[in-house]
Amino acid sequence: MTKDVTRIGIIGSAGRMGNALQAAIVAAGHDFAGGIDKGGDPLALAKASDVLVDFSAPGALEFNLDAAIHAGIPIVIGTTGLEERHHWLVDAAAVSIPVLQTGNTSLGVTLLSHLVKEAAQRLGEDWDIEIVETHHRMKVDAPSGTALLLGEAAAKGRGVHLADEAVRGRDGITGARKAGTIGFAALRGGSVAGDHSVHFLADNERLTFSHLAENRGIFAKGAVRAAEWLLDRDAGRYTMPDVLGL
Repeated sequence: MTKDVTRIGIIGSAGRMGNALQAAIVAAGHDFAGGIDKGGDPLALAKASDVLVDFSAPGALEFNLDAAIHAGIPIVIGTTGLEERHHWLVDAAAVSIPVLQTGNTSLGVTLLSHLVKEAAQRLGEDWDIEIVETHHRMKVDAPSGTALLLGEAAAKGRGVHLADEAVRGRDGITGARKAGTIGFAALRGGSVAGDHSVHFLADNERLTFSHLAENRGIFAKGAVRAAEWLLDRDAGRYTMPDVLGL
């Protein structure tokens, strides 16, 4: 982790997450290089920064990656709701610059995903996996990026592709649960910053891993930690487990 003062720019600086990021940058002893939102100039911000942190929207990702590439600086992407084509863009950018993309920047969630992968690998298919997440009423995507991250961890532990095994919501006469599937349930309401539980259920016993986010400060702190770590890396695609050495 670098000890030097770093200029960190925020894409998606308005609102509660943007404010939390600014506070975390200052608390870590770095310089807030500025922030932009919809209609802002990502290239100008990139040129004024040592590293970018992007918590904006999927539709802006291509422009933000291009700005980081042209300025030759790393970028941390915490934007959720990404589709397959967005991941192609991240892969392409990672040829030129360091890119860290994650569905959750919390250090606790990062460790949780590691534990979920280990459990899925060791327990076997006779343990059903169900992921339940709760977020505030204003969240626009479901399942959450964190829930999908945890689902990916479980799928990797089992050596399968999440897209082949995911069940996103159930309604009506669905029939018996298919062995090996990974279920998702999303709850929305209130001002919940983010609660996630991964349930492993077998005959006569259950194991649950949970993470409860009390405020957005944990995501901001983790994003700054990721930005610090990313500065010294070669071009490539990285994840939060890399930051913790997992």
